[in-house]
Amino acid sequence: MSMSPPGARILLAPMEGLLDHTLRDMLTRVGGVDLCVSEFIRVTNTVLPRRAFIRVAPELLNDSRTVAGVPVKVQLLGSDPDLLAANAVALAELGPAGIDLNFGCPAKTVNQHRGGAVLLDEPELVGQIVAAVRRAVPAHIPVSAKMRLGYNDDTRAEECALAIEAAGASELVVHARTKAHGYRPPAYWERIADLRQCVRLPIVANGEIWTLADALRCRAVTGCDRLMIGRGMVADPGLALSIAQHDALGSSGALTSAVAWSQIVRLMRLFWQGIALRVAPRHRAGRLKQWLNYLRRVYPEAQEAFDQLRLLNDPAKIEQWLALQAPDGSPK
Repeated sequence: MSMSPPGARILLAPMEGLLDHTLRDMLTRVGGVDLCVSEFIRVTNTVLPRRAFIRVAPELLNDSRTVAGVPVKVQLLGSDPDLLAANAVALAELGPAGIDLNFGCPAKTVNQHRGGAVLLDEPELVGQIVAAVRRAVPAHIPVSAKMRLGYNDDTRAEECALAIEAAGASELVVHARTKAHGYRPPAYWERIADLRQCVRLPIVANGEIWTLADALRCRAVTGCDRLMIGRGMVADPGLALSIAQHDALGSSGALTSAVAWSQIVRLMRLFWQGIALRVAPRHRAGRLKQWLNYLRRVYPEAQEAFDQLRLLNDPAKIEQWLALQAPDGSPK
């Protein structure tokens, strides 16, 4: 029996408007995820109050861990090194599992305000930001970064990676697309392999990992043991567990989910309870349907559920539908 790859880790990606703390809670309950990163907290012109950090990462109130015990790094986004450093100090007082810096967000409104991927055209500034945050927070708190390959093209990817390394980051996640690529396939995994040749800090590969086969192929192309998965985990909550089982058992593994639909139904009920605590009633149905829309990629039952709920927006009717699902996941 072969052992898992040395240092192999699966990270759950942050996804603004989709993968928030409620969904992090659900996905980490399944197993296989070693670390999460929160959605970004935007830093503009002030040091944020404590509640601003906790709103995005309420896990800070639980030793920076999900209910299942998975550590959560908290991500900051901005362009002012001093202001980001000051906010990192405030965040550090809450005891995060780590502080991550966002150089990858492709959103137009964010980029127009000098945040996210647009900074990849300024490798020197990227390095200044990482260095300022690293100097500002206690040494025991890891400071990492996430970047895309570039803004309009990938010509400065190596410069950015070198700047992040020189500034003292402990880890670098690379989403293998530029801002211009958006989320369109493919992901250019071979460029991550190029970056690994020019820096020594650990690199985590991210982008277009939807299945166990994708994960194994990504590892082979990039040379990375560490993977970050976002939409692939939303669509298949058992994906990280499948990868972990493959690593532990040394088998080729099945390409089907490691999680039965009945377990997904139980998670959906918990998810609904979670969003009911934080989300306005008029938006709750949309959040559940958003998740179901991804689950349709893997589960035929999710397509049926989506069809049944597509026109329902009344929370009471959604709750009624959830109550009518039998323990095995089929309608009663």
